[in-house]
Amino acid sequence: MDAAERREQLKQVYLEASACTRCALAETRTTVVFGAGNADADLMFVGEAPGANEDKQGLPFVGQAGRLLDKLLAEIGLERRDVFIANVLKCRPPGNRDPRPQEIDACRDYLHRQVDLIEPRVICTLGNFSTKLLRGDPTGISKLHGQPEVHVLGHRAVRLYPIYHPAAALYTPSMLETLRADFARLPELLATDPPPQPEMLEPVPELEPEGLLPPEPADEAPVDATSEPAGNPDPEPSADQMGLF
Repeated sequence: MDAAERREQLKQVYLEASACTRCALAETRTTVVFGAGNADADLMFVGEAPGANEDKQGLPFVGQAGRLLDKLLAEIGLERRDVFIANVLKCRPPGNRDPRPQEIDACRDYLHRQVDLIEPRVICTLGNFSTKLLRGDPTGISKLHGQPEVHVLGHRAVRLYPIYHPAAALYTPSMLETLRADFARLPELLATDPPPQPEMLEPVPELEPEGLLPPEPADEAPVDATSEPAGNPDPEPSADQMGLF
């Protein structure tokens, strides 16, 4: 299918997710945070879950961590409209607690369909939680950051590139240079030929959510936990909320 067809299908997945009641988070959320950015992006970022500001605005990474992400992208010649940003969960867990196994299971299909339709070459997993889930392995981000690996997500092979969550640098300023160094490798990875697609690869077994270890405090802070208060939420879901370009 062409880019326009993929974009329309992505909007349909968004509309489905915006009315999702697959788990109990539907009872506490303000807005479904499906993801936003370029529907044809070669680079995709996957975080853990929406924070308070994201829940209000319906867009990912709109607080301090998001501003740092924008700055790091600018340093390698990219901006937010060049990439697509999503989370493992599309709804905010109350109090920014860790996602629960049933919530991950309920949301997993949405992320896989996003990957299938956007067709990114590289997916940056931001922090421990998304790295462990998408790799299907409990190894922490400290040992994996800056090391690309080919994995199959849904029906598509991509290069996973684990990096620290930008919020980690807000809590530990010395980590900013590590983030910059890992970001600096992204242009080279994006210029690399895409990996062979699933007919030539075996999918990586998915790790059961119960097998995920809690985030390591030194490595990752809650998503946008320090963000400033956001504006009023939009009570009606709209495909424009996706910020598709």
